[in-house]
Amino acid sequence: MDGENSMDLWVIVPAYNEAMGIEATLHGLEAQDDQAFTLVVVDNMSTDGTAEVVRAYAATSSMRIEVVQEARKGTGAASDTGMRHAIAQGATHLARTDADCVPRHDWVRAIRRGFGDGLEMVGGKLRPRTDEFPLKFWERRFIPFVVSVAAAFGRFRPGNRDAAYLGPYVMMPGATVAITAALYERSGGFPRTAIEEVHEDRALVNRVRRLTGAYASRRDVVVYGSVRRLRAYGLAGTLAWYADHHYRPDVVDVR
Repeated sequence: MDGENSMDLWVIVPAYNEAMGIEATLHGLEAQDDQAFTLVVVDNMSTDGTAEVVRAYAATSSMRIEVVQEARKGTGAASDTGMRHAIAQGATHLARTDADCVPRHDWVRAIRRGFGDGLEMVGGKLRPRTDEFPLKFWERRFIPFVVSVAAAFGRFRPGNRDAAYLGPYVMMPGATVAITAALYERSGGFPRTAIEEVHEDRALVNRVRRLTGAYASRRDVVVYGSVRRLRAYGLAGTLAWYADHHYRPDVVDVR
């Protein structure tokens, strides 16, 4: 327990043109039953005033909130900038969620518990949001199904089965993942790429697997994610997107 309390935990949220919806994410983080963290929102050169919305929220919030900029497009680049900014400020542990997601009220506490159990990288579960718009029955079921299919595909994907890995492939969505600062630096961190180029969360998992077996996905580390990509891409398109981007839509940044 003392180890958990000594963690300097920072939460990183990459954001691009999320002015209309990021307050839901901020509310979700402010509602955490463990408030011992600093929040960094990385504005990925938004054109809709996302950074201003976050700064206005910070002015009246009890959370410690910082806003930094990243000019290079991509969730990988923005996340890496946020992680390294936090490390430079003394962070010992790092967590990431996305600006269209709402962490469950015990998300931070569950992450801290995972680290306390000896993990160096902690993944979580992604569930569909129900607060954006009414969901059809199949939409409620489809996001967990997609994640399960992607996780199964990942275990058999050739690039994930290298003999040099110290443990099995585990899918850890970027919207609910945490890592020690030391391991982040040792592994090289998120690749500084755009989401349509590389699934940066998968790349980070594989970098970590070459260094340690102390990683796992935890059922209690829960984030509710937007279904807007599912609605824009459709069933087949969403599955193909998560399976190595076999589907390439004209508009990747769905809003």
